Amino acid sequence: MLRRTTITGLLFSSPFIIGFLVFTLYPIGASLVYSFTDFNMFKAPTWVGLDNYKWVLSEKEVWKSITNTLYMVLFATPVSLIVGLLLAQLLNIKVRGQSVYRTLFYIPSIVPAIATSLVWMWVLNPKSGLINTALSYIGIRGPNWLLDPVWTKPSLILMGAWGAGGTMIIFLAALQDVPKSLYESAEMDGAGKIRKFFSITLPSISPIILFQLIMGLITYFQYFAQAFMLASLTNSGANQTMAGPEKSLLFYAILLYREAFVDFRMGHASAMAWILFIITSVVTYLIFRTSNRWVTYGGE
Repeated sequence: MLRRTTITGLLFSSPFIIGFLVFTLYPIGASLVYSFTDFNMFKAPTWVGLDNYKWVLSEKEVWKSITNTLYMVLFATPVSLIVGLLLAQLLNIKVRGQSVYRTLFYIPSIVPAIATSLVWMWVLNPKSGLINTALSYIGIRGPNWLLDPVWTKPSLILMGAWGAGGTMIIFLAALQDVPKSLYESAEMDGAGKIRKFFSITLPSISPIILFQLIMGLITYFQYFAQAFMLASLTNSGANQTMAGPEKSLLFYAILLYREAFVDFRMGHASAMAWILFIITSVVTYLIFRTSNRWVTYGGE
């Protein structure tokens, strides 16, 4: 009977198992092998040992892409978290039409990246864009958001903050799970809103903050779609470098894509992918190791 139940369970789960083996596990293993070979998808791979990894560590464009990516990791991640948390705090207030406001703030997060990029190319247009037009009414000349290398990455951070609805929803659920009795006790002790936020709200939702932080870091280490669209839709993308003005939009994932599917250097791309995996894993591990200092779980 136990054996029959096991076989039945395996049959029902076989689509997932087969899909995982074919579309996940095999590509992971193949990329590890290709990272030690010279392979362009048109001829059999030839073994080159650690040459691809040496190329990654010595190539100037790789280090430029790492610098750009770290900029997004260090600045875009906290901005997205802060904006998501502030929006969740606002939408947790009981007002008339609360569900409508929640829907309106959440919708941008489900808009496809291509559509988002097109909308923001209009919003950030230096001559007729919404932001620069608004700034001109108060006598401020707006920057050239999309073509000035100083402003290209801040433009992407603005786009990320606009689409922080997913982060907001998770924070909103966490806020609603904070026991109201804690706030009532704090009010009896004379605590104000700011004190309650830092002494009750943040510690209570700290596990969710940890989760959002990890997911945000992973997202921005792999940052691709919006930067790719902006670089491709501006004049700087016409030369197939996909790097933006002065390579300010050349992120690690974009360079990896270019090596794999534009220049067909799969060995370089695979080595880059594994280095990115190692970096992300190390950063995630370090955050988990230090989380016991600031994350409070229920019952502790």
